Amino acid sequence: MQLDALAQSRRHSHAFSEGNPMAEKNTRRAMVLTIVMMVIEIVGGWWFNSMAVLADGWHMSSHALALGLAAFAYACARRYRDDPRFAFGTWKIEILAGFTSAILLLGVAAIMAFESILRVFKPSPIHYQQAIAIAVVGLAVNLLCAWWLRDQHHHHGHDHGHDHHAHGGHHHHHHDLNQRSAYLHVLADAATSVLAIIALLGGLYFGASWLDPLMGIVGAVLVSVWAWGLIRQTGGVLLDAEMDAPVVAEIREAVEQGDVPARISDLHVWQVGRGRYACAMEVVTETMVAPEVFHRALAIHEEIVHVTVEVRSAAAL
Repeated sequence: MQLDALAQSRRHSHAFSEGNPMAEKNTRRAMVLTIVMMVIEIVGGWWFNSMAVLADGWHMSSHALALGLAAFAYACARRYRDDPRFAFGTWKIEILAGFTSAILLLGVAAIMAFESILRVFKPSPIHYQQAIAIAVVGLAVNLLCAWWLRDQHHHHGHDHGHDHHAHGGHHHHHHDLNQRSAYLHVLADAATSVLAIIALLGGLYFGASWLDPLMGIVGAVLVSVWAWGLIRQTGGVLLDAEMDAPVVAEIREAVEQGDVPARISDLHVWQVGRGRYACAMEVVTETMVAPEVFHRALAIHEEIVHVTVEVRSAAAL
């Protein structure tokens, strides 16, 4: 191939290395509070013979572990942020922690289901009033932790002296998936606390003792659904399954509808941070142009922090 038929250049930014100190702080204090409540629920559920409260306590133990894992991931990502071995930063440490937390959630759901089914066939007397009190306190703790860990849904827009929306642009939600995994853990525990309270009230006032193990099974199903959703979300990031992201269409639009007639013959996009992407592409043009032309076209998209462009001449091809 002729030498002037191929040109390649790269643009790289380390903007995606930013941390999330507030999320890390909230995760740590949620972890401490969860551990305290976990001990109370496990001891109380065993002492007062409530499967719903005991299941909620063991469920909370997995959340304490998951929150600890999330805090550890934040610390590792921060510590190794400038380590040159990590070509695209350490953000995926947090994603890996979220994926692991989702696996833990599935394990907890399985344990909850097994124990609840066992209790259906081997019922035991329950001290309803004491168990209800513990479940209510547990719910309050979970709601407080959920408030600390709620996703603020940071928006990222483009405002560079032009009407980006007129060009089909998008505002993206940049989720912290590590924080989201911790949030789902405490939200799942809040849901099981609600189910435990319903079961205990039904048993106390209507004699429906079967509600206790039934709510344990319902809680296990609910937790499984949430866990599977988180596995798909974090797994997609870990496997770089990002070619359906809105940013892909924006890249194509910026390159193929710019001032220079061009088409993208090969495009690869993957996520390297919260709302940060890298891309590598091959662009075919009628006349040979410098790759910097397409770098400038993509510069309006601040979420694209690493770009590799290879330009090929259509005539040479």
